[in-house]
Amino acid sequence: MEGPEDISSSTQREAIRLIVIFHLIGLLGLSIPLSRPWFLDFVPWHLFIMFMLVAFNHRIFNVKFIAFFLLIFIGGIWIEYTGVHKHWPFGDYLYGRTLGRMKDGVPPIIGVNWFLLIYCTGVAMRRTRLQHGVLRVAMGAMLLVLLDLLIEPIAIRLDYWHWAFNHIPLSNYISWFVISAIMLSIFEAFRFEKQNKVSQVFLLVQFVFFAILHFTT
Repeated sequence: MEGPEDISSSTQREAIRLIVIFHLIGLLGLSIPLSRPWFLDFVPWHLFIMFMLVAFNHRIFNVKFIAFFLLIFIGGIWIEYTGVHKHWPFGDYLYGRTLGRMKDGVPPIIGVNWFLLIYCTGVAMRRTRLQHGVLRVAMGAMLLVLLDLLIEPIAIRLDYWHWAFNHIPLSNYISWFVISAIMLSIFEAFRFEKQNKVSQVFLLVQFVFFAILHFTT
């Protein structure tokens, strides 16, 4: 199934507007202790809505795109299952209730989150002037490690997940780089063309969102 060859600029603007509005409302709700529990319950739905906005604005929605999504989704779930049950490669951690219902200790929505991060970072790197795929993969993986540095303290505070002994091991960040690089290499192998700006805005908003939460939660 193919979507429109060219997503209209008005459709992209509406998607970008929704992404920004949802995150602004989320910031406000999470910053107020009284409303925080309700907004935390909404986190899985928020991720699903972001997925729909990003996926809808992919230029050509076809078997190739679905196959990429399934690879990253299933791979992300498998990595997290291994992490929770084998304490490898990230370290010893457990998920809290914020990411919703769990299957064998892993919330399925985390697979959607992996897709969003890899796809949006991959698209952002494709739109840079970096000509070599290896450079795009390396820069993208480093970008995701920087994002994880922002996310980790907030994730602990808001019951996304928790580390044994309240200590984030160095292996977590090393593994983030390696796994992100592998998944971004898969993105490169699919040879997606440069896409619209919606995914780039989502990635930028993620950085701003978690940076602000450091001061408001």
